[in-house]
Amino acid sequence: MFGKISAKTLCRAGVIAALYVVTSLILFPFSFGIFQFRISEALTVLPLFFPESVPALFVGCLVTNVFGGGGIADVAIGSFATLLAAVCTFFAGKAIKDKFARFFVGIIFPVTFNAFAVPLIFVITGSNSYAYFIEVLIIGVEELGSVGAFGGVVYFGGYKLLGKNREDK
Repeated sequence: MFGKISAKTLCRAGVIAALYVVTSLILFPFSFGIFQFRISEALTVLPLFFPESVPALFVGCLVTNVFGGGGIADVAIGSFATLLAAVCTFFAGKAIKDKFARFFVGIIFPVTFNAFAVPLIFVITGSNSYAYFIEVLIIGVEELGSVGAFGGVVYFGGYKLLGKNREDK
């Protein structure tokens, strides 16, 4: 998945991780809790362009969850769900050449993994153990909004900027 790591690649990864953290923490009331709408999840489309965004999103999510107050379950489960989603998104981006199909398949992973993982955190911490599948639907819709709408702006804007360098012209 990764070749030689250049300074440019390392810097890009650092910027992605930092953007995830800063965006989540600036919008703190909306980024955490049973009802959450993380605008930073728009960045989960970046593995469709940059392999270095996979570990960057993991680190960004991990740092964000440390500050979020959800405890070790949030740090471990939430960050791992983001890592798995980023890896799957990366491979979907490699396999699919059509830009629209790549986007729509690419957003399935962060939406689905977070929809099932975040409510699991609520069950483990005891903050909401009675309505797991209702929370799956709520988090799934919120995640679809973040990743679908804002991630679409990131993806199609990035595609336009980077389009001349893509192999799928």
